[in-house]
Amino acid sequence: MSWLVLAFIFWIAAWVANVVMVRSRWVDTTAVRVIVPVIFGLTILVAWEAVVRSFNISAAILPAPSDVAKTFANSTGMLWEDFQQTVLKGALRGYLIGAIAAFVMAILIDRSAFLTRGLLPIGNFVAALPIVGVAPILVSWFGFDWHSKAAVVVVMVFFPVLVNTVQGLRETDVMMRDLMKTYAAGYFSTLIKLRIPAAMPFIFNGLKVAATLALIGAIVAEYFGSPTRGMGFRISTGVGSLSIDLVWAEIAVAAMAGTMFYGIVAWFEKKVTFWHPSQRG
Repeated sequence: MSWLVLAFIFWIAAWVANVVMVRSRWVDTTAVRVIVPVIFGLTILVAWEAVVRSFNISAAILPAPSDVAKTFANSTGMLWEDFQQTVLKGALRGYLIGAIAAFVMAILIDRSAFLTRGLLPIGNFVAALPIVGVAPILVSWFGFDWHSKAAVVVVMVFFPVLVNTVQGLRETDVMMRDLMKTYAAGYFSTLIKLRIPAAMPFIFNGLKVAATLALIGAIVAEYFGSPTRGMGFRISTGVGSLSIDLVWAEIAVAAMAGTMFYGIVAWFEKKVTFWHPSQRG
């Protein structure tokens, strides 16, 4: 039986399983919400394997998922080192620095009309700059180690968090602010007890957008200079040496890291904004 026939049978079985789960009484349970996309992902991998095996596609063009899995298993030490260099040192540190700086600047902008009119348009301009143009400049400024990657991440993270935080701070209506004034609450009391809590859904929206941008920025920055480790460095050298299975292994690590990063931010959002309608079942 050919690989394509096996893939078609698997696809039919997966489709039937999804239909059964979606129509069952457990459709809104966490288990079903996890199982359905997992089955969909497995279907894609099986179809990918079948196409590669059936048409004898060269591993230098598109390796089979089984070959990528073997390379992944045989390169765990190197992949972990690259993960530490790119994610833990570059992306995570740049994310934290950029997010904290953006939050502080949003408070200053909220307090100053001059900064509101002067900085936000510049922020929109900088946010539109191509990262492939900014990254080599920052690498030449901060060197080839993780510091330059963190700087690129700060640039990518800063303005999405800034814009969302400023917008969130303006969400409280006049009645709420007037009520705080009747209790003799000053600016900072109103800010801490009313406006920042009300802005949390917007802040976390910016943090979730920045979570995906952080990893992309760190990987792209490594294309323009890096020590002999890191996801971007390994992808670049892997493509040059036609080690495409290693490139896909690095992509898999990046995808898992990005999903984990986003999931952590979403978990904190659920705990902090439990009162918001979007978080109530």
